[in-house]
Amino acid sequence: MIESIQGKHETVSFKDHKAFKLYLNNEFEDYPDHWHTPVEIILPLQNKYQIVCGTTVYDLDEGDILIITPGTIHRIYAPESGLRIIFQVDSTFIHLFKEIDSTLALLAPARLITPQNSPEIYDMVHNLILEIRDEWVQRKPFEDISIFSKIANLFVLIGREVISSTPRFDSVPSKQKEYIEKFLSICDYITDHCTEALTLDEIASQAGFSKFHFSRLFKQFTNTTFYSYLNQKRVAYAENLLIDPSLSITEIAYRSGFNSSSSFSRTFKAVKTYTPSDFRKMYNEN
Repeated sequence: MIESIQGKHETVSFKDHKAFKLYLNNEFEDYPDHWHTPVEIILPLQNKYQIVCGTTVYDLDEGDILIITPGTIHRIYAPESGLRIIFQVDSTFIHLFKEIDSTLALLAPARLITPQNSPEIYDMVHNLILEIRDEWVQRKPFEDISIFSKIANLFVLIGREVISSTPRFDSVPSKQKEYIEKFLSICDYITDHCTEALTLDEIASQAGFSKFHFSRLFKQFTNTTFYSYLNQKRVAYAENLLIDPSLSITEIAYRSGFNSSSSFSRTFKAVKTYTPSDFRKMYNEN
């Protein structure tokens, strides 16, 4: 299944399709720690399947759905027999839709969807993935357009479920929708401007909140602090630069919004558990 890997980095080639690919995978083969930039969706059709994302183990039963977010290191243990759909979506397609892009941060590192934990959307998500499989296999006219529309619908369902499944703010119900829309917009802004010298005071002021009120609401929405979220986005930006061997660690640090290579290395390790130099070595290993 893994076509091209350097160190732990898998390069996914989409070939004739610009933004997605699908495997009907029945291989009895385990896959070592690896990561890639596409979103990966796994749906076992026959037998169970085990995926480890970081330190979290997901034991998937038939019909369970796992969404693995971009950049997540994961490994796979396959049973001796079985069949599963492995569907990958280019993150550039996701980036076209700001709300979906921000929602992915709330899914990280992975999201398990089962009939038990997501009863309101499970059947619809499951059916969309099967419809995507059928389009892929049958190769009908307008196949790409049909698959694109189903991918968009799939992420709309997941995004709405993630945001609305539980109240994200300790505020009156009438404020929930307003705050969700506002903080999705704020997350989009941070993603677009993460390499700039953003401050908590500045973003809180733009949002129309005091610093303290904003900090509390932001953590309720993202489950992390403003600066932790900002650093996650900067590290993700830096990962793309680290692939280029002509750029020094110091240059990448400044380009990614850090004020020194030491703070960059320290933050990168805190987010990814390894240093920028380690990442570069993993990418370039044979």
